[in-house]
Amino acid sequence: MYNLHRLGWNSFQQLCLTISREVLGQTVQSFLDSNDAGRDGAFSGTWTPVKGEQFSGQFVIQCKFSGKANYLLTKSDVADEIPKVRKLVADGLCDVYILMTNSGVSAKNEAKIRSELINAGVKSVVVYGPTWIEEQIRCNTRLRMLVPRVYGLGDLSQILDARAYSQARAILESMREDLAKVVVTDSYRKAVSALDAHGFVLLIGEAAAGKTTIASMLAMAAADKWGSTVLKLADPAKVVEHWNVDEPTQFFWIDDAFGVTQYESPLVHGWNHSLVQVKTMLRQGAKIIMTSRDYIYNRARLDLKESAFPLLSESQVVIDVHDLSDFEKQQILYNHLKLGKQPLSFRSQIKPHLEYISAHPRFIPETARRISDPLFTKDLYVSQYHFGQFVEKREQLLLEIIQGLDMNSKAALGLIYMRKDHLESPITLQGTEPQALERLGSTLGECIKSLNALNGSLVTNVQIDDQLVWRFKHPTIGDAYATTLAFSSDLLGIFLSGSSTDNLISQVTCGNVGFEKAVIVPKPLFPMMLMRLREFSLSDKYKVEWMSSWGARRALYRFLASRCSKEFLTQYLEKDPEVLNRVSEPGLRLSFSPEVDLAIRLHEFGLLPEENRRKFIATVSEYAINGQDTQALDDDGIRNIFTDSEFDELIQKVRTMLIPELANVRIATQDNYNDTDSPDEHMQDILESFSTLKKRYIDDVDAVKIIQQETDRANDWISETDPPEPRVTPRTLGTVDSSESKLGTRSIFDDIDDDRD
Repeated sequence: MYNLHRLGWNSFQQLCLTISREVLGQTVQSFLDSNDAGRDGAFSGTWTPVKGEQFSGQFVIQCKFSGKANYLLTKSDVADEIPKVRKLVADGLCDVYILMTNSGVSAKNEAKIRSELINAGVKSVVVYGPTWIEEQIRCNTRLRMLVPRVYGLGDLSQILDARAYSQARAILESMREDLAKVVVTDSYRKAVSALDAHGFVLLIGEAAAGKTTIASMLAMAAADKWGSTVLKLADPAKVVEHWNVDEPTQFFWIDDAFGVTQYESPLVHGWNHSLVQVKTMLRQGAKIIMTSRDYIYNRARLDLKESAFPLLSESQVVIDVHDLSDFEKQQILYNHLKLGKQPLSFRSQIKPHLEYISAHPRFIPETARRISDPLFTKDLYVSQYHFGQFVEKREQLLLEIIQGLDMNSKAALGLIYMRKDHLESPITLQGTEPQALERLGSTLGECIKSLNALNGSLVTNVQIDDQLVWRFKHPTIGDAYATTLAFSSDLLGIFLSGSSTDNLISQVTCGNVGFEKAVIVPKPLFPMMLMRLREFSLSDKYKVEWMSSWGARRALYRFLASRCSKEFLTQYLEKDPEVLNRVSEPGLRLSFSPEVDLAIRLHEFGLLPEENRRKFIATVSEYAINGQDTQALDDDGIRNIFTDSEFDELIQKVRTMLIPELANVRIATQDNYNDTDSPDEHMQDILESFSTLKKRYIDDVDAVKIIQQETDRANDWISETDPPEPRVTPRTLGTVDSSESKLGTRSIFDDIDDDRD
């Protein structure tokens, strides 16, 4: 069932010692390979492996690994151990000898080995071959979680609960190849602890730090131990859509939750809007894991409601690739190279340099993946200097690889980029994409051939939201492709004309506004962008026409508010002056309003006329005074649109006109309740308003007393109205102790060039 021969000598030894601890229940002492004197592990005491069979005394564990599939162990394979065993017996250190091996052991050879060991003075001999080892893995979910590589070395349909496997087959199988290469790191252990404690974990780190790998390990462990349905989603707000209240074991996985290579504010606003439901989901047993690049999260947290969902900071695991131990980096490199596509000749040539490569300061897990793929090393000269350059200049080398691809392969990558790293399969071209491919010198048929050829190296075909999609194998490939656009105005022009406007406005900036990883549209291409934006009246994210129109306007205003320079906005207002009237009278829920964001941006640039400024002030002031939306009292951007005297007047009016009427505002809100929403979701806005008021009037004792009283009454109403939640049995993965470590002086890479099969 398991391809144990692909583990490597060190990982197999770790597996055997973990089995001894977890399955045999023994506290095993590990020995260095340089002075093990015939012992990989040892323990003492009494041991009852099966009912009616008991051993006692000093136990020795010896692991015999073979990198060849279907290899049969012979007496000669243990001949070197016999003199060591005699000495151990003489020293009183070996009463029972436990031999663990991934090699097949025939009854005849086992008898010969047993006889040799007995003749050397051992009282009892136990031989555990691959069948027994595989049975322990099959029967012990915790063992699989502690050694997650086994998920990638076996048949998942045989490992996992049938229901969990059938419901998430495509997702789990797409993870299988990568899981065979994982290494249990300190970040993984912290993530397990956070998930157990809170049901939620946010993994943060730089690009290629291993966030997705840890998420995949947790997803597999959840499917295995709890029979969880694993749902991999692209949008954090969609967890609510897919939540099934009758299925408490659901596991939600949102990779790049706030943007793949750039910050995407709509994803954050959608998450904020779902917080009440998310908290309910977690209380009722759902598990959620999200990942984000560090620079994207640092930008997103300005908009995230961390106070409303403190788990964003409490259950956060920061993954720092610089915190990887030397052993962890070596094991990551070993696993990728051993299970990669490189021929035996390359592995033999690179073997003397592997410890140098893994110790390089710029080594990251993605380095290991690239060096294990011939696509990335076909022009690499075998020398320590050139390997150092391969690690040091990883971004530049990736860019050169993309630039060196044939025309059809470049077009295939371009098509994925135009679809914002989400190209649905089977592929149907949309809008002006056929013309864009033609200008790139390719066709859909040639692109499909290239995608299949690049699958596993530069691209991958995975299932997300119940849909097969083509994506970049790693987001850094998308980063590199974006860089190629900056080198060629002609290529950038094709991208601007071929991408859907919906995708375009989350990938580019008009002028340099400091948006990290964005494609900057230079001034000469402003007219093309203005034309695309003027055509953008319907968003393809919505099926209903009025929602498409509404969605397009929201997306457009967010783009104008955050991704455009003053010069571009000036040109845009000349083409569409009506936008000034729209931003002057924003709707309710000001914290989610793109009109507010755009009004703030225009005011900062001096582009908001006085008449429109006054109309904006009047609108948001009326909302605050009526108790409909108090955001104007708490938002620095809105505050800056007011003059000092205007803002002082607003504060006074709210104190005299709203706060004495808070009880009526609360009661009216309660009276408008219907059971389509949960009570706490229905009261979310008013409770946030109360919180804003309390912060604003914190020095006014009478005002604070009124606000607190109405807050308490609102919470009491929620408790009385909310139906009791079902009792949920806590589900935990358990503590993951540090088990993998390098034992002694033998190099992990010692068998990297052994023939695999």
